[in-house]
Amino acid sequence: MTADFPKVELHLHLEGAAPPAFVRGLAKQKSIDISGIFDARGTYSYNDFWHFLKVYEAATSVLTSPEDYARLTRAVLEESAASGVVYCESFLSPDFCGGRDVAAWRDYLAAIREAADEAERAHGIVLRGIVTAIRHFGPEKARETALCAAETAGDWIVGFGIAGDEKAGKPADFAWSFDCAREAGLRLTAHAGEWGGPESVRDALDAFRPARIGHGVRAIEDPRLVERLAEDGIVLEVCPGSNVALGLYKDWRAHPIERLRAGGVKVTVSTDDPPFFHTTMAREFDRLAEDLGWDADDFAELNRNAAEAAFCDEATRAELIKKLEAA
Repeated sequence: MTADFPKVELHLHLEGAAPPAFVRGLAKQKSIDISGIFDARGTYSYNDFWHFLKVYEAATSVLTSPEDYARLTRAVLEESAASGVVYCESFLSPDFCGGRDVAAWRDYLAAIREAADEAERAHGIVLRGIVTAIRHFGPEKARETALCAAETAGDWIVGFGIAGDEKAGKPADFAWSFDCAREAGLRLTAHAGEWGGPESVRDALDAFRPARIGHGVRAIEDPRLVERLAEDGIVLEVCPGSNVALGLYKDWRAHPIERLRAGGVKVTVSTDDPPFFHTTMAREFDRLAEDLGWDADDFAELNRNAAEAAFCDEATRAELIKKLEAA
């Protein structure tokens, strides 16, 4: 597929999409030594998923002001638009944006939104935010994150979720945060079924009652869980390139996205943390075509799933669907 095929992305971590050169540049300006997170080629270097989390947080440490996040947003959206993305939902963590202080979070959010508006005017890409708790930071900090989300819920902050180490704590430990976000009118998603196995998907469904699951691919190991996802209309935010790069599956042909789809599960495709996994949305589409034989009809269904599952308001969704149908 070509880069100009329109794409809808629902699973993108803003900090995780920071180009390595951008991070190195900020580190140099601020005299922060993060040289250990890059390899000889200048790309991010990690050994496994848990080391990846540490490298991710080290890279994020250079982002210390609202202006840094504005610059990051411009850089990320320019690259996304070049890959054909017309609508994107990005995970934003008040943990990194003001230390979960509501007033500071508002300042960071204002800078991100201003940059997103500039990118929409320049490149036609629409961005919306999903406030995201970091699971391995613990339930108490997740509560503070949820309060930040509730205070800024609206037409731009449209969702709430949780990411990080799936093996840290239990979903039930974070139920209060999800209830808080739900009461504020936010839609819900949760990372599960990546490293935690199919039981992590089931636990997240029971504890959070989300509309979407981030990743969720390990559900394929439990046929009854696949049936539940299909029957309940739970949408999976699948990131094949991420799963393969982290060693969850040996290659694209071994990835279960097609089997999940055949089981009636609604799937979407995203990049997760694209520079970490040497991917783009255009590359994801290309690999689905090359390795799994997907064609224009398959990608149209993928976009339809994503547009229908997006957490935006109905007016934005209608405009998005019109743009996809025109293309």
